[in-house]
Parts: sequence; structure tokens; C-alpha cells
Amino acid sequence: MKIYFHITIETLSNCYVVVNEHTKEALIIDPGKITKEMINQFEDNGYIPKAVLITHNHPGHIRGLTTLLKIYQVEIYSAESKIAGFQTNVIGGEGKLNLCGLDVFYFSVPGHTPDSMVYKIESVLFTGDVIGAGKIGPTNSNYSKIILKRGIEQKILTENEDTTIMPGHGPLTTVAAERSFNIDI
Repeated sequence: MKIYFHITIETLSNCYVVVNEHTKEALIIDPGKITKEMINQFEDNGYIPKAVLITHNHPGHIRGLTTLLKIYQVEIYSAESKIAGFQTNVIGGEGKLNLCGLDVFYFSVPGHTPDSMVYKIESVLFTGDVIGAGKIGPTNSNYSKIILKRGIEQKILTENEDTTIMPGHGPLTTVAAERSFNIDI
């Protein structure tokens, strides 16, 4: 597995391209913007985009879908039935998908948004806005914050300490670092 990082400058949102190096199939996590560099990366390396994982339905994480779907045929996976007007494969709760020859585990961690999903591939968590380096996602009520914290404690901080967290904004971190230094938890 190879992971490429892309940033959407307008919203400072992170997008990740995860490639199965054996099949050359790629999945995209939170396509905030599809750039020329990203398309060149696919085309120059012979990568075939097959799937999109959406962590939550905010513009900075989905805006690139329109461009992506004009160029490639991909399946979209989300907790919402429609994202940016496109039908999705609805997922919820906890489960496992096999996409691009990779096992993708998913679990719901609401609080930042009701549809917040976290994806785990090997020892990497793609958390969207649920948790980032030294922070948790903003919420619109104290109740939502309690729900979010509980989800983080039960579903993220229980992972191995060397598990990498790739958030929707900011730098990557690890479960160990967040257990020790995240003052929001």
C-alpha cells in the first residue's frame, strides 16, 4: 500500500490517495479538490481510481467529486445516500469493505457531524474531522461534544499506539501522541 497526500489550499483540507501497488487500483479519501497534479499522478503511474471514501459531508471534503466523476468511474462510499448530488454506497455503524484489493474497516464516530466515518486500512486511520493532531473536531453542542469524545475514546484511542492518524486537516499524528497530548479529550 502506498499513500499520497494532497491538500486543498482553499479549505486547508487533506485528501489522501491510497494505492494498491500490486493492482495499481486507487481509492481517494475526501476529494476536496481534484488537481492537475493528482490526475498526473494517476496517469503517469498507471493508477486506476476505483473508489472514494467520504468521512463526512462538508464541502471541503467533497467538492472534487464533480471533477473526479467527469474523468473516472468510481464508486462512492459514505454514511449519506447522496453526496454532492451523486448516489453513494451507504455504509453505517461498523463494517469491512474490500476495495482495490485492500481491506477497509469503517466505523461511525458522530459528533462533529452525524455522518462522520473513520476508515482504517492496515495500521492507518483516516479520521476526517473527528480527531487531528492535538484537537478534536468542532461540534455544535455540548451533547455532540460528549458523543464525539466517547466515540474517540472507545473507537480510536483503543487502537495500537503506533497506529497513524491521517486527519482531514493539519499534520498526521499517532494514537500514542493523541493519548498523551490531546488536551481536548
